[in-house]
Amino acid sequence: MARKVWIFGDDINTDVIFPGKYTYTVWEPAEMAAHVMEDVNPDFAGQVQQGDIVVAGRNFGCGSSREQAAFALKYAGVAAVIARSFARIFFRNAINAGLPAIEQPDAVASVRPDSEVSFDLYAGVVVVDGTEYRFAPFPKEVMAILEKGGLVEYVREQLSDCPSGGQA
Repeated sequence: MARKVWIFGDDINTDVIFPGKYTYTVWEPAEMAAHVMEDVNPDFAGQVQQGDIVVAGRNFGCGSSREQAAFALKYAGVAAVIARSFARIFFRNAINAGLPAIEQPDAVASVRPDSEVSFDLYAGVVVVDGTEYRFAPFPKEVMAILEKGGLVEYVREQLSDCPSGGQA
């Protein structure tokens, strides 16, 4: 399925993704989504749709380890972030949030504002305007976290499968 793309440049930091002034005051998913990317694109939160894709340059998610940045994108409906590269802490926070963070520089270079972009995490492919770009599929453990919608949901299910129901 092709989705709308939102294109951002290099070094988009967590303070731009989810403004620091909300870090300790905004906790509800809908309110987090309402402020996502407002400092770099004030129209983003009001126009992003479920299933849209963020495409970015190098070092996406640099800066502080603010986990709200990944969650705000997820809560806004972003299906995945495809970037030339990610800051490692953001990458892990994205996986924990259940938000695929796909590193594929060639795909990013080919994306235009009107491009049709789709991805398949299982096959390890991003498709931009009909051209396929491969990436290394995520390890099965990471895929399990993404399939469950994030680390909390994954752990919750793992504990429910324990004979004691996760109770000590």
